[in-house]
Amino acid sequence: MIKGSIVALVTPMHPDGQIDYSALDGLLDWHVSAGTSAIVAVGTTGESATLDVNEHLELIRHCVDYLAGRIPVIAGTGANSTREAIELTRGAASVGVDACLLVTPYYNRPSQRGLYEHFRAIAEAVAVPQILYNVPSRTAVDLSNDTTIRLAAIDNIVGIKDATGDLSRGQELLAEVPDGFAVYSGDDATAARYMLAGAVGNISVTANVVPDRVAALCTAALDGDEATVEAIDASLEGLNAALFIEANPMPVKYALARLGRMQNGIRLPLTLPEGECAVTIDAALASIDV
Repeated sequence: MIKGSIVALVTPMHPDGQIDYSALDGLLDWHVSAGTSAIVAVGTTGESATLDVNEHLELIRHCVDYLAGRIPVIAGTGANSTREAIELTRGAASVGVDACLLVTPYYNRPSQRGLYEHFRAIAEAVAVPQILYNVPSRTAVDLSNDTTIRLAAIDNIVGIKDATGDLSRGQELLAEVPDGFAVYSGDDATAARYMLAGAVGNISVTANVVPDRVAALCTAALDGDEATVEAIDASLEGLNAALFIEANPMPVKYALARLGRMQNGIRLPLTLPEGECAVTIDAALASIDV
C-alpha cells in the first residue's frame, strides 16, 4: 500500500503548450529529494483532458523510466468513455506503473449502476492495481460510499481518492471499507483531519509547491502526532486556499512558474491567473517563504 504524500503532479509546458520534459525531470528529482511518497502522472491536475492519447502515454512512460523505481508512479488513466479508460489503463500498465488512478466519468453523469459497471469493466480488462477517484465538484457525478464498498470487493481495486471534502462522510467510508483498502484524501484543506481519522495519505495539489512540508504533514498524521499536524496544517492554510482561488491547475501552475520551477505554459481553455488572483497567490507564496 502506498502511503503518505502523493503529489498530483502538474505537467510542465513551454509557453506554446508543448510538454517541457526538462522541467518535468527537475520536478521529479525535487519530489524524490523532498520526501514525496509517490507521484500521480497525468491526473486531472496534469491536464489530462487536454493531452492526446499518445502524449498521455508518453508522459507516463517518461516518468516511469526517469524515476526508475525511486518512488512509485500512479498513472491518471480515467476518462468519461469506458473504452478510452481501458486503453489508457492498459497502456500505462504496459510501461510498468505501480497503480492507476481513475476519475469518475465527467459530464456523462452515469447512475450508480453505471459507475459500478464502468470501474468493474476497467478492473477486469487490466490487472494493474486501480484507485478510484471521486471529485463531484468537478465531474458532476458522485460515487456513493455504497458503490465504493461494492467496488472494493474487486481484487485489483485497491483504494479511493476522496475529494469530496466531507469529513463526516469520509469517516463513514473509513468504517466500512475492507482491511487493506486504501482511502486517500484528495482535498488539501481537510487532508490533515482526514488522515488523523484513518486515511492513509493525501493525493495533493499543494505538494507541487511545498513537497517537503506536505510530506512532513503526512508523516506526522500517520504517526498520530496531532500537535505537529495542527502546526503544519495551520501554516499551509493560506496557500491551500490560494491554490484553489481559480480552478485547478491554473493557480498551482502560476505558483510554480513564479518559483522558477517551470515555464508559464498551460493549454487552452485554461489560462494562468492575473490581477487580484495573481496577487493573492503571490502573497500566499511570500507568507510561507518558499
